[in-house]
Amino acid sequence: MEKKITVLAGDGIGPEIVAEAIKVLDKIADKFGHKFDYTYVDIGGCSIDKFGVPITDEGMQKCKEADSVLLGAVGGPKWDNCPPAIRPEKALLAVRKELGLFANLRPTKLFSQLADSSPLKMSIVGNGIDLMIVRELTGGVYFGERKTEEVDGELVAIDYMPYSEHEIERIGRVAFESAMKRGKKLHSVDKANVLDTSRLWRKTMHRLAEEYPDVEYNDILVDNTAMQLIKNPTQFDVIVTENMFGDILSDEASMLTGSIGMMPSASLSSGTLGMYEPIHGSAPDIAGMNLANPIGTILSAAMMLRYSFNMMDEADAIEAAVNKALDDGYRTGDIMQDGCTKVGCKEMGDVILNNI
Repeated sequence: MEKKITVLAGDGIGPEIVAEAIKVLDKIADKFGHKFDYTYVDIGGCSIDKFGVPITDEGMQKCKEADSVLLGAVGGPKWDNCPPAIRPEKALLAVRKELGLFANLRPTKLFSQLADSSPLKMSIVGNGIDLMIVRELTGGVYFGERKTEEVDGELVAIDYMPYSEHEIERIGRVAFESAMKRGKKLHSVDKANVLDTSRLWRKTMHRLAEEYPDVEYNDILVDNTAMQLIKNPTQFDVIVTENMFGDILSDEASMLTGSIGMMPSASLSSGTLGMYEPIHGSAPDIAGMNLANPIGTILSAAMMLRYSFNMMDEADAIEAAVNKALDDGYRTGDIMQDGCTKVGCKEMGDVILNNI
């Protein structure tokens, strides 16, 4: 099978971690008889430096023409003072919108080998953490109208948080279908005691729940969710929520595993096209030093194989190779433990590749 992948390595550690994921994908292609064709496109700060914009129209077209997109990370202090319209992060919002990537899937799994790295007590995480956050990605306050105006002699800033029924329904279906493939348990997060958008969210989710009688459905307020992720994270299977709540909660959940460097993600459209990326940032302070953890990016590549290419055995092979690397005691600096072997970004990629 031949697939076209547009690669957005980006800034900071982005090129390093993406390079390791590409090595692993090439090994998969060789082992399973596939061919992956890569097209590299500048995004974020490196694109601003070259072209004056965070992504060019030509680069965006290359994303649209691909079977899938692999992203590293964007941004850094160098571009903090760019005009808001051309900040590196604007490219991510543009790609999500242009490709129709409305569903963000962020699995949070605590590998048993790293249980001691979790900031939570063993009595809380001892049974393992394995949950999926499904975040709506193209609506809400991040995409609503915003303005700042003078009222009675002072500045007033306004951000609108719109959601329509069809936006809620389509992300809700993704969440219910994900729950059906996992533990058949779904928590829908909102702030329905305050927000009209949340009341519409809850009404729509209740309607959908009637179509999935096998799924145990629960409403939960966002503030309670934040507390429960610390108090009792093992109660969760699939969590679905709107854009801003999902952004915050998924970062909180990621730290339960001990390192944000372990966490992959998938941003999906209504078809098979998706964008896959680790959830961490560009970490410019360690860029080019071979210190980054590539596992989140490598696992994102595995998600690409599973969700966009329907290559289940291939995805399983990558995940098993990562698990074996941890079993064998290999650790990058962010997950280092006593008695383990510390390796760099490239060396961890090599270990995982060799395990395949």
